[in-house]
Amino acid sequence: MIALAVLLFINAAFNVIVWPQFYKRVVRDPRARDAAGNATAFLKVHAVLIAFALVLALVSVIAGIAALVGVL
Repeated sequence: MIALAVLLFINAAFNVIVWPQFYKRVVRDPRARDAAGNATAFLKVHAVLIAFALVLALVSVIAGIAALVGVL
């Protein structure tokens, strides 16, 4: 179970470190906004994907803690 918890914590750390940095690049991308300054589908889709990755990080932390305390 310790190996599972470590794997889950590594997954969570990766998601929390990588995806917010990627979001910063997406927001600065010229494809993120149209001529009127409104968010494009490019920005919206990436925002949803990044939000999903961060939720997955939270779930991974919770599952990792559960693995450590023996709930799993």
